[in-house]
Amino acid sequence: MSISDLFDSGFKKRNEDHFAAIVRVAMDDGIITEDEKAFLDRLARNLDISEADYKQILKDYQSHPINPPTSYDRRLERLYDLARMVYADHIKGEKQVLLLKKIGIGLGFSPNNVMYVVDKALTLVNDGVDLDTFMEEIKNMNR
Repeated sequence: MSISDLFDSGFKKRNEDHFAAIVRVAMDDGIITEDEKAFLDRLARNLDISEADYKQILKDYQSHPINPPTSYDRRLERLYDLARMVYADHIKGEKQVLLLKKIGIGLGFSPNNVMYVVDKALTLVNDGVDLDTFMEEIKNMNR
């Protein structure tokens, strides 16, 4: 096996685990709504999850470990990407906030402040900020 094969398989495995963690968050209430399904479909495409892997993960999402990023910057990068996807899917209002709150907790944000982080993330994405501005604003939102 070549080094590129190892890198590719590791990257693919992290994407699958990340996707499975988001599925687990979506399944927290026992169902996947139409909005959540549309979001998962888009996320699977963006993470290059095959149709077969997608179906397998939906069926057996609990077998994948939850590995939220340990780095705060990586959590912010994922939140930025996921907030942009939710926003692009035109999930609005309470559904948008609920989905991102679930995702935020899944990414490792504290349940006590996830609503503030989600509210700020949605405002920043709505304003069209880039990743660097997003990260800086979230890091300094309490100042």
